[in-house]
Amino acid sequence: MKCPHCAIHFHDNWYPQSFYRQGNDLWDETNPPFLRHWMYRSALCPECKKITLEVVRLDRAGDQPEDWRQIYPIGANRGPVPTEVPDNIAQDYIQACNVLPISATASAALSRRCLQNMLHTHGYKDKDLAKEIDLLLNETDPRKALPHKLRETVDAIRNFGNFSAHPIDDKTTLQVIDV
Repeated sequence: MKCPHCAIHFHDNWYPQSFYRQGNDLWDETNPPFLRHWMYRSALCPECKKITLEVVRLDRAGDQPEDWRQIYPIGANRGPVPTEVPDNIAQDYIQACNVLPISATASAALSRRCLQNMLHTHGYKDKDLAKEIDLLLNETDPRKALPHKLRETVDAIRNFGNFSAHPIDDKTTLQVIDV
């Protein structure tokens, strides 16, 4: 497991607990209230001594139909942001991580803004993000050129970003394709 507070890896040391809550959202004379069964678990990071909490809902049979959901700290396992990162980009990055468990779409929008701000900071400005990424990928100055693996990643972000930002219809069903 990677600690979401300090980003140090450690062996899972989860301490699970059950709790119940009466559910009466479907209650009527023929369908009496039932108990909703939940579990939560906590893990203590041996490095920073901070706790991570996760929760999961169990169905009536006691099975786990969903994955565990981290509820504390809020956000993805990001660890500390390096001090070299400008404040405006760091804040957008932290927000992108924090909203990821709630909305991948909102997280992607904030992540896109981080990328665009980084490109602008380094002088790559154009009408839209795809063209700014093209400027970066076509960089001829060897001091500014990206390593091959990073170039592939940035190119994939550009292609994926265009697809997600501009809905595409399925040619057969004419339905908008979700990303």
